[in-house]
Amino acid sequence: MGDPAAAAYHLAQLNVARLVAPIDSAALADFVAGLAPVNALADAAPGFVWRLQEESGDATGLRPWGDDMIVNLSVWASAEALRSYVFAPGHLEVLRRRREWFVPMPSPHLVLWWVPAGYRPSLAEAGERLARLAADGPGPSAFTLRTAFPVPT
Repeated sequence: MGDPAAAAYHLAQLNVARLVAPIDSAALADFVAGLAPVNALADAAPGFVWRLQEESGDATGLRPWGDDMIVNLSVWASAEALRSYVFAPGHLEVLRRRREWFVPMPSPHLVLWWVPAGYRPSLAEAGERLARLAADGPGPSAFTLRTAFPVPT
């Protein structure tokens, strides 16, 4: 039947990336061309719940932390569902090319945390979680896929 605690919570994720050039530059043309297909893969992925998006269908116009920083905020049914999507064909190819499009960041660029099922986190909350991870390291309220924490009980 499944774990009732797991069904009561979903996994929120924020990842940020600092662009190597403006979003409309030739250097990012392949990345931009791949946004709609990769987002469609996410939307159709088992365990996908929600993602932040504008009318364009993505969130590249949202720049809460600077003109050169893009954000991706989404919610998943579980860490396993997110992991399956991240390393699946279609997204994995984009992940492998990230150094062409994004500047390496010295601080964490990905944070995960559990939210009640049905909850949609804000960018402000997500930014606070990322800052917490950077300041304190992984913990139950801010972690990574590599250092995941269990669903709250």
